[in-house]
Amino acid sequence: MHKLGPSLMCADFGNLERDIKELDKAGVDFYHIDIMDGRFVPNFTIGPDFVKTVRNLTQTPLDVHLMVEDPEKHIDLFADCGVEMISVHQESTQNLHSVLMKIKSKGIKAGVAINPGTSIEFLDYVYDLLDYIVVMTVNPGFAGQKFIPSMYEKIAKINEKIKAYNRPIEIQVDGNIGASTIPSCKENGAAMYVLGTSAVFNSNHSLEENVKLTRTLFN
Repeated sequence: MHKLGPSLMCADFGNLERDIKELDKAGVDFYHIDIMDGRFVPNFTIGPDFVKTVRNLTQTPLDVHLMVEDPEKHIDLFADCGVEMISVHQESTQNLHSVLMKIKSKGIKAGVAINPGTSIEFLDYVYDLLDYIVVMTVNPGFAGQKFIPSMYEKIAKINEKIKAYNRPIEIQVDGNIGASTIPSCKENGAAMYVLGTSAVFNSNHSLEENVKLTRTLFN
């Protein structure tokens, strides 16, 4: 199953409830929420109060992507918001194994996000703890960037590793995901798609229409 997750970083914050109701009606599979601290990446975004607001508006699973230094300090905070998934970056912590164990101890799916320039070898030591892997197909921090073509090969290599480990780990792709990139991501093994201005939040159609159009790419 291919899962669609609108990136709420791209939503209209002044009409958040309206947008989420429309996206729920369209049948999206999860909501992706980027948390940035201005240190690990050069941008600031939303925090736990926003996540709690979204939780009160929908029962659709929430996927929190922590682009912050020392994420272990914040797992409890976001777990208490009622999220279903949390991903962290290997470069952001000195003890990735411990952070992933802490996420899973909360009954939350644990993920690792991989920057474009990061090698995948470190995953060999944490596959047993992972529920999903986020392949960043742009450099993290800002919306509207161009997809990095070499990431198709990275998706394929991770997919082969997952098959070798025979574990139910899903590959999520994040960054300029839309009509021009989804087919090759799918072909190389992606299962979860974070959708921003290149797809769901494209102003040419309504949110519901954009979700429907994106679904056709998997037919």
